[in-house]
Amino acid sequence: QVQLVESGGGLVQAGGSLRLSCTASGIIFNIKTLGWYRQAPGKQRDLVAVITSGGITNYADSVKGRFTISSDNAKNTVYLQMNSLKPEDTAVYYCNIDSRYRGYWGQGTQVTVSS
Repeated sequence: QVQLVESGGGLVQAGGSLRLSCTASGIIFNIKTLGWYRQAPGKQRDLVAVITSGGITNYADSVKGRFTISSDNAKNTVYLQMNSLKPEDTAVYYCNIDSRYRGYWGQGTQVTVSS
């Protein structure tokens, strides 16, 4: 059973940066998209950024210009570089990899931005 392992979350002051990483514990074939979602307390899980296997990216309006998603398909790894962080970015961040056959989710990593 392939698992997604996330790292890089933590506590940072507003205006700071964090880099999240997510690596699959095994090989995932026929990847379609790799992405990051986040869920704040009492809110639904929302898309933050996604990248296709071909390198096309899409971002939530709230993070455009501040966050950058990238991937290393050979390593089944996806990254999220987060700059100019704001308190409203505070949430649990989940990585997701969708293949032709099924989707995979990480366990989540907490990002807390203090004002």
